[in-house]
Amino acid sequence: MSDTINLRKLPPLKALKGFETAARLQSVRGAAEELSLTHPAITHQIQSLEESLGTKLFARDGRNVILTTEGKLFYPYVREALEKLIDGTEAVRRATRSQPLRIQVYVTTSIRWLAPRLSQFRKDHPNIRLHLMTCSSGWDFNEADADIGFIFRDKPVQPHLHWSKLFESKLFPVCSPLLTQGKEGQLQPEDLLNYPLITVYSEVWSWDDWFKATNASPCEKTNSIIVDTLAIALEMALKGEGVALVNGVSADDDLKSGRLIQPVDYIVDGLGEWGVVCRKDICNDERVVTFINWLSMETSKS
Repeated sequence: MSDTINLRKLPPLKALKGFETAARLQSVRGAAEELSLTHPAITHQIQSLEESLGTKLFARDGRNVILTTEGKLFYPYVREALEKLIDGTEAVRRATRSQPLRIQVYVTTSIRWLAPRLSQFRKDHPNIRLHLMTCSSGWDFNEADADIGFIFRDKPVQPHLHWSKLFESKLFPVCSPLLTQGKEGQLQPEDLLNYPLITVYSEVWSWDDWFKATNASPCEKTNSIIVDTLAIALEMALKGEGVALVNGVSADDDLKSGRLIQPVDYIVDGLGEWGVVCRKDICNDERVVTFINWLSMETSKS
């Protein structure tokens, strides 16, 4: 690997695809259609290649093109080189597919929503292995350790990342029906101050934002419980120990089953959106596309 290669001797590599396709089909127009390029684009590729080599590679034969003597000499080398590149590319892709697809997801979202649904994904896609990587704090995508992030954002992602929106944010309170004697959607925002408000320490602003958005009168939240994660907040809410504030799908299953209710019929939206993020260079990977499409389908059911 220490021997150097004189790369200056190489012809324009981008033009090799146009040359190979036109030679194989004996048609510039056919090459343009196969490569989804314009006729002038293929012509320009061939011309740049001929200028680099200092010789004509094609001759006209009616509406078709045929290889010159020099073109016939050059073609098998180009064909073999492209086939070698394809073999190498597929070898890397196979090696990549053998590794688990690393999914970054928040702890609560993983425990209460994603993990219970993965058994069906594994049945439908047995060849795709997943590695869930949970993070308990911070909203941002950790691209150094994960391939895909199922996250919330309130600002644009970085230019080199690809974002697929799943749904708008929705901030709303939930509690056990036992806590409010079954008063689902019947309480006013101010009424919640009569109950313990469970606050996640990294999101202490969330209750203030929710009360402000409901146009509730300014009031002191003296009956507040601070916890580490939303997962703990929801467990406490399920046991009737207070009211938790949810953003996302983490409480959807408990709401559908009736284990939790919305005591106030008010949802604050427009604070951001949930979606899937990954690097742009892998956004068309078959495994990535499969998982994103599955996640989109599952979240649309919630």
